[in-house]
Amino acid sequence: MHSTPHAALPVGRGLAYVSLAATAWGTAGAAAALLYRGSGLGPLALTFWRTFGGLLLLLAVRAVRRRRTRAAEAGRLPVEPLRRRAVRVAVTGIALAVFQAAYFAAVETTGLAVGTVITMGAGPVLIAIGARLTMGERLGAGGVLAVGGALGGLLILVLGGAGAAAVRPLGVGYALLSAAACAVMTLATRRFGRGGGSDPYASTLSAFAVGALCLLPLAAVEGLWPHLHDLGRSLVLLGYIAAVPTALAYGLYFAGLAAVRAATASVISLIEPVSAAAIAVLFLGERLTTATAAGTAVLLTAVAALAVSEARGRGRRVG
Repeated sequence: MHSTPHAALPVGRGLAYVSLAATAWGTAGAAAALLYRGSGLGPLALTFWRTFGGLLLLLAVRAVRRRRTRAAEAGRLPVEPLRRRAVRVAVTGIALAVFQAAYFAAVETTGLAVGTVITMGAGPVLIAIGARLTMGERLGAGGVLAVGGALGGLLILVLGGAGAAAVRPLGVGYALLSAAACAVMTLATRRFGRGGGSDPYASTLSAFAVGALCLLPLAAVEGLWPHLHDLGRSLVLLGYIAAVPTALAYGLYFAGLAAVRAATASVISLIEPVSAAAIAVLFLGERLTTATAAGTAVLLTAVAALAVSEARGRGRRVG
Protein backbone atom coordinates (compact mmCIF):
# COMPACT_ATOMS: atom_id res chain seq x y z
CA MET A 1 0.00 0.00 0.00
CA HIS A 2 1.31 3.41 -0.90
CA SER A 3 1.60 5.95 1.86
CA THR A 4 0.01 9.34 2.01
CA PRO A 5 2.20 12.37 1.33
CA HIS A 6 5.20 12.66 3.60
CA ALA A 7 3.68 14.20 6.71
CA ALA A 8 2.90 13.31 10.29
CA LEU A 9 -0.50 15.00 9.91
CA PRO A 10 -3.31 12.51 9.09
CA VAL A 11 -4.93 13.03 5.68
CA GLY A 12 -8.38 13.47 7.22
CA ARG A 13 -7.18 16.25 9.46
CA GLY A 14 -5.34 17.86 6.57
CA LEU A 15 -8.56 17.90 4.54
CA ALA A 16 -10.41 19.46 7.48
CA TYR A 17 -7.74 22.14 7.84
CA VAL A 18 -7.95 23.11 4.17
CA SER A 19 -11.77 23.15 4.33
CA LEU A 20 -11.77 25.48 7.33
CA ALA A 21 -9.22 27.71 5.63
CA ALA A 22 -11.36 27.98 2.49
CA THR A 23 -14.43 28.84 4.56
CA ALA A 24 -12.55 31.65 6.31
CA TRP A 25 -11.13 32.92 3.00
CA GLY A 26 -14.66 33.28 1.66
CA THR A 27 -15.22 36.22 4.02
CA ALA A 28 -12.01 38.13 3.17
CA GLY A 29 -13.29 39.60 -0.09
CA ALA A 30 -16.52 40.76 1.57
CA ALA A 31 -14.57 42.56 4.29
CA ALA A 32 -12.36 44.11 1.60
CA ALA A 33 -15.43 45.29 -0.35
CA LEU A 34 -16.71 47.00 2.79
CA LEU A 35 -13.30 48.61 3.38
CA TYR A 36 -13.22 50.04 -0.13
CA ARG A 37 -16.46 51.92 0.56
CA GLY A 38 -15.02 54.27 3.17
CA SER A 39 -11.42 53.64 4.16
CA GLY A 40 -9.65 55.07 1.12
CA LEU A 41 -7.31 52.08 1.09
CA GLY A 42 -6.31 50.48 -2.20
CA PRO A 43 -5.59 46.79 -2.86
CA LEU A 44 -1.84 47.07 -2.19
CA ALA A 45 -2.27 48.82 1.17
CA LEU A 46 -5.03 46.43 2.16
CA THR A 47 -2.86 43.45 1.26
CA PHE A 48 0.07 44.87 3.22
CA TRP A 49 -2.01 45.33 6.38
CA ARG A 50 -3.51 41.88 5.93
CA THR A 51 -0.08 40.31 5.57
CA PHE A 52 1.62 42.36 8.30
CA GLY A 53 -1.22 41.94 10.78
CA GLY A 54 -1.41 38.24 10.06
CA LEU A 55 2.34 37.95 10.59
CA LEU A 56 2.15 39.59 14.02
CA LEU A 57 -0.65 37.28 15.10
CA LEU A 58 1.14 34.21 13.80
CA LEU A 59 4.30 35.23 15.66
CA ALA A 60 2.35 35.50 18.91
CA VAL A 61 0.79 32.08 18.42
CA ARG A 62 4.16 30.67 17.40
CA ALA A 63 5.75 31.86 20.64
CA VAL A 64 3.11 30.05 22.73
CA ARG A 65 3.18 26.96 20.53
CA ARG A 66 6.96 26.73 20.59
CA ARG A 67 7.16 26.71 24.37
CA ARG A 68 4.72 23.83 24.48
CA THR A 69 6.20 21.71 21.71
CA ARG A 70 9.94 22.44 21.73
CA ALA A 71 10.79 19.41 23.84
CA ALA A 72 8.51 17.13 21.85
CA GLU A 73 9.86 18.31 18.49
CA ALA A 74 13.53 18.24 19.43
CA GLY A 75 15.45 15.83 17.20
CA ARG A 76 12.35 14.64 15.40
CA LEU A 77 12.36 16.77 12.22
CA PRO A 78 15.21 16.55 9.69
CA VAL A 79 17.04 19.80 9.03
CA GLU A 80 16.11 21.52 5.77
CA PRO A 81 19.14 22.70 3.77
CA LEU A 82 19.61 26.47 3.97
CA ARG A 83 19.59 27.06 0.21
CA ARG A 84 16.42 25.02 -0.23
CA ARG A 85 14.74 26.92 2.57
CA ALA A 86 15.74 30.30 1.12
CA VAL A 87 14.32 29.43 -2.29
CA ARG A 88 11.11 28.09 -0.77
CA VAL A 89 10.59 31.16 1.40
CA ALA A 90 11.28 33.59 -1.45
CA VAL A 91 8.99 31.83 -3.93
CA THR A 92 6.08 31.32 -1.56
CA GLY A 93 6.39 34.81 -0.04
CA ILE A 94 6.40 36.65 -3.37
CA ALA A 95 3.64 34.44 -4.75
CA LEU A 96 1.56 35.05 -1.62
CA ALA A 97 1.91 38.83 -1.99
CA VAL A 98 0.93 38.76 -5.68
CA PHE A 99 -1.94 36.34 -5.04
CA GLN A 100 -3.52 38.51 -2.35
CA ALA A 101 -2.90 41.90 -3.97
CA ALA A 102 -4.21 40.80 -7.36
CA TYR A 103 -7.27 39.24 -5.74
CA PHE A 104 -8.17 42.41 -3.85
CA ALA A 105 -7.60 44.40 -7.05
CA ALA A 106 -10.01 42.06 -8.84
CA VAL A 107 -12.62 42.51 -6.10
CA GLU A 108 -12.25 46.29 -6.33
CA THR A 109 -12.45 46.31 -10.15
CA THR A 110 -15.00 43.66 -11.07
CA GLY A 111 -16.80 42.82 -7.81
CA LEU A 112 -16.56 40.19 -5.10
CA ALA A 113 -18.55 37.42 -6.79
CA VAL A 114 -16.93 37.53 -10.23
CA GLY A 115 -13.42 38.25 -8.94
CA THR A 116 -13.53 35.37 -6.45
CA VAL A 117 -15.10 32.86 -8.83
CA ILE A 118 -12.52 33.52 -11.55
CA THR A 119 -9.59 33.48 -9.13
CA MET A 120 -10.55 30.31 -7.33
CA GLY A 121 -12.03 28.62 -10.41
CA ALA A 122 -8.96 29.15 -12.55
CA GLY A 123 -6.62 28.24 -9.69
CA PRO A 124 -7.33 24.48 -9.65
CA VAL A 125 -6.95 24.32 -13.43
CA LEU A 126 -3.54 25.99 -13.31
CA ILE A 127 -2.49 23.89 -10.32
CA ALA A 128 -3.56 20.63 -12.01
CA ILE A 129 -1.61 21.55 -15.15
CA GLY A 130 1.38 22.71 -13.12
CA ALA A 131 1.36 19.56 -10.98
CA ARG A 132 1.39 17.46 -14.14
CA LEU A 133 4.29 19.40 -15.64
CA THR A 134 6.45 19.84 -12.54
CA MET A 135 5.64 16.87 -10.28
CA GLY A 136 4.33 14.22 -12.65
CA GLU A 137 0.87 14.08 -11.04
CA ARG A 138 -1.33 12.49 -13.70
CA LEU A 139 -4.66 14.01 -14.65
CA GLY A 140 -6.18 11.02 -16.42
CA ALA A 141 -8.97 11.23 -18.98
CA GLY A 142 -11.48 12.51 -16.43
CA GLY A 143 -9.08 15.17 -15.26
CA VAL A 144 -8.39 16.35 -18.80
CA LEU A 145 -12.11 16.64 -19.50
CA ALA A 146 -12.62 18.50 -16.22
CA VAL A 147 -9.86 20.98 -17.05
CA GLY A 148 -11.37 21.51 -20.52
CA GLY A 149 -14.79 22.08 -18.96
CA ALA A 150 -13.34 24.57 -16.48
CA LEU A 151 -11.69 26.51 -19.28
CA GLY A 152 -15.01 26.51 -21.17
CA GLY A 153 -16.82 27.81 -18.11
CA LEU A 154 -14.23 30.55 -17.69
CA LEU A 155 -14.69 31.52 -21.35
CA ILE A 156 -18.48 31.70 -20.93
CA LEU A 157 -18.08 33.76 -17.79
CA VAL A 158 -15.73 36.26 -19.42
CA LEU A 159 -17.29 36.58 -22.89
CA GLY A 160 -20.89 36.11 -21.81
CA GLY A 161 -20.57 38.77 -19.15
CA ALA A 162 -18.49 41.18 -21.23
CA GLY A 163 -21.42 43.54 -21.61
CA ALA A 164 -22.32 43.50 -17.94
CA ALA A 165 -21.08 46.17 -15.57
CA ALA A 166 -19.92 43.52 -13.11
CA VAL A 167 -17.50 41.82 -15.52
CA ARG A 168 -14.61 44.09 -16.48
CA PRO A 169 -11.60 42.87 -18.52
CA LEU A 170 -9.09 44.49 -16.16
CA GLY A 171 -10.69 42.81 -13.16
CA VAL A 172 -10.65 39.47 -14.98
CA GLY A 173 -6.94 39.98 -15.67
CA TYR A 174 -6.28 40.67 -12.00
CA ALA A 175 -8.22 37.54 -11.05
CA LEU A 176 -6.23 35.37 -13.48
CA LEU A 177 -2.97 36.85 -12.18
CA SER A 178 -4.10 36.01 -8.66
CA ALA A 179 -4.95 32.45 -9.72
CA ALA A 180 -1.53 32.03 -11.32
CA ALA A 181 0.23 33.25 -8.17
CA CYS A 182 -1.91 30.94 -6.05
CA ALA A 183 -0.87 28.03 -8.28
CA VAL A 184 2.82 28.91 -7.89
CA MET A 185 2.45 29.21 -4.11
CA THR A 186 0.58 25.93 -3.77
CA LEU A 187 2.87 23.93 -6.04
CA ALA A 188 6.03 25.33 -4.45
CA THR A 189 4.76 24.55 -0.95
CA ARG A 190 3.79 21.03 -1.96
CA ARG A 191 7.00 20.34 -3.89
CA PHE A 192 9.35 21.55 -1.18
CA GLY A 193 7.27 19.83 1.48
CA ARG A 194 8.00 16.47 -0.12
CA GLY A 195 11.59 16.61 0.96
CA GLY A 196 10.77 16.96 4.64
CA GLY A 197 12.54 19.10 7.20
CA SER A 198 10.23 22.11 6.97
CA ASP A 199 7.80 23.20 9.67
CA PRO A 200 4.53 24.31 7.99
CA TYR A 201 3.96 26.96 10.65
CA ALA A 202 7.46 28.38 10.22
CA SER A 203 6.96 28.28 6.46
CA THR A 204 3.81 30.37 6.82
CA LEU A 205 5.62 32.92 8.98
CA SER A 206 8.49 33.20 6.52
CA ALA A 207 6.17 33.61 3.55
CA PHE A 208 4.24 36.36 5.30
CA ALA A 209 7.44 38.18 6.28
CA VAL A 210 8.70 38.17 2.69
CA GLY A 211 5.29 39.21 1.40
CA ALA A 212 5.01 42.13 3.83
CA LEU A 213 8.50 43.40 2.91
CA CYS A 214 7.67 43.25 -0.80
CA LEU A 215 4.36 45.06 -0.31
CA LEU A 216 5.43 47.85 2.05
CA PRO A 217 7.05 50.25 -0.48
CA LEU A 218 4.24 49.70 -3.00
CA ALA A 219 1.57 50.24 -0.36
CA ALA A 220 3.31 53.42 0.83
CA VAL A 221 3.13 54.84 -2.69
CA GLU A 222 -0.53 53.89 -3.02
CA GLY A 223 -1.50 55.31 0.39
CA LEU A 224 -0.88 53.38 3.59
CA TRP A 225 -3.36 54.90 6.05
CA PRO A 226 -7.19 54.74 6.11
CA HIS A 227 -9.24 57.94 6.27
CA LEU A 228 -9.63 59.38 9.76
CA HIS A 229 -13.38 59.82 9.44
CA ASP A 230 -13.78 56.05 9.02
CA LEU A 231 -10.83 54.95 11.15
CA GLY A 232 -12.68 52.89 13.76
CA ARG A 233 -14.64 50.84 11.24
CA SER A 234 -11.55 50.39 9.07
CA LEU A 235 -9.47 49.10 12.00
CA VAL A 236 -12.15 46.60 12.96
CA LEU A 237 -12.34 45.25 9.41
CA LEU A 238 -8.54 45.17 9.05
CA GLY A 239 -8.27 43.33 12.36
CA TYR A 240 -10.80 40.75 11.22
CA ILE A 241 -9.04 40.25 7.88
CA ALA A 242 -5.67 39.84 9.60
CA ALA A 243 -6.98 37.41 12.22
CA VAL A 244 -9.52 35.07 10.59
CA PRO A 245 -9.01 34.76 6.81
CA THR A 246 -5.27 35.38 7.15
CA ALA A 247 -3.49 34.19 10.32
CA LEU A 248 -5.94 31.38 11.05
CA ALA A 249 -6.72 30.39 7.47
CA TYR A 250 -3.19 30.38 6.08
CA GLY A 251 -1.82 28.56 9.11
CA LEU A 252 -4.41 25.83 8.54
CA TYR A 253 -3.87 25.81 4.77
CA PHE A 254 -0.09 25.40 4.82
CA ALA A 255 -0.38 22.74 7.53
CA GLY A 256 -3.01 20.91 5.47
CA LEU A 257 -0.82 21.00 2.35
CA ALA A 258 1.66 18.77 4.15
CA ALA A 259 -0.92 15.96 4.12
CA VAL A 260 -2.94 16.39 0.92
CA ARG A 261 -2.08 16.72 -2.75
CA ALA A 262 -1.83 20.16 -4.31
CA ALA A 263 -4.73 19.66 -6.73
CA THR A 264 -6.93 18.18 -4.01
CA ALA A 265 -6.32 21.14 -1.71
CA SER A 266 -7.10 23.61 -4.47
CA VAL A 267 -10.39 21.88 -5.27
CA ILE A 268 -11.48 21.92 -1.63
CA SER A 269 -10.78 25.64 -1.74
CA LEU A 270 -13.82 26.02 -4.02
CA ILE A 271 -15.73 26.53 -0.78
CA GLU A 272 -14.34 30.06 -0.94
CA PRO A 273 -15.91 31.26 -4.24
CA VAL A 274 -19.25 29.66 -3.41
CA SER A 275 -19.47 31.39 -0.03
CA ALA A 276 -18.09 34.66 -1.43
CA ALA A 277 -20.62 34.71 -4.26
CA ALA A 278 -23.45 34.07 -1.82
CA ILE A 279 -22.28 36.90 0.45
CA ALA A 280 -21.93 39.24 -2.54
CA VAL A 281 -25.46 38.62 -3.79
CA LEU A 282 -27.23 38.38 -0.43
CA PHE A 283 -25.49 41.12 1.55
CA LEU A 284 -23.53 43.42 -0.79
CA GLY A 285 -26.17 43.94 -3.45
CA GLU A 286 -24.16 42.51 -6.36
CA ARG A 287 -26.10 41.08 -9.28
CA LEU A 288 -25.17 38.10 -11.45
CA THR A 289 -26.38 38.12 -15.06
CA THR A 290 -27.66 34.91 -16.65
CA ALA A 291 -24.43 34.50 -18.63
CA THR A 292 -22.31 35.14 -15.53
CA ALA A 293 -24.32 32.66 -13.48
CA ALA A 294 -24.09 30.05 -16.26
CA GLY A 295 -20.34 30.49 -16.62
CA THR A 296 -19.94 30.24 -12.86
CA ALA A 297 -21.97 27.03 -12.73
CA VAL A 298 -20.02 25.41 -15.58
CA LEU A 299 -16.68 26.45 -14.11
CA LEU A 300 -17.37 25.19 -10.59
CA THR A 301 -19.01 21.98 -11.85
CA ALA A 302 -15.97 21.21 -13.98
CA VAL A 303 -13.60 21.79 -11.10
CA ALA A 304 -15.78 19.60 -8.86
CA ALA A 305 -15.40 16.91 -11.53
CA LEU A 306 -11.66 17.42 -11.25
CA ALA A 307 -12.01 16.66 -7.53
CA VAL A 308 -13.78 13.40 -8.33
CA SER A 309 -11.03 12.48 -10.79
CA GLU A 310 -8.39 13.26 -8.16
CA ALA A 311 -10.18 11.14 -5.56
CA ARG A 312 -10.50 8.17 -7.92
CA GLY A 313 -6.87 8.41 -8.92
CA ARG A 314 -5.84 8.53 -5.28
CA GLY A 315 -8.00 5.52 -4.51
CA ARG A 316 -6.41 3.46 -7.27
CA ARG A 317 -2.91 4.35 -6.06
CA VAL A 318 -3.73 3.50 -2.43
CA GLY A 319 -5.50 0.28 -3.36
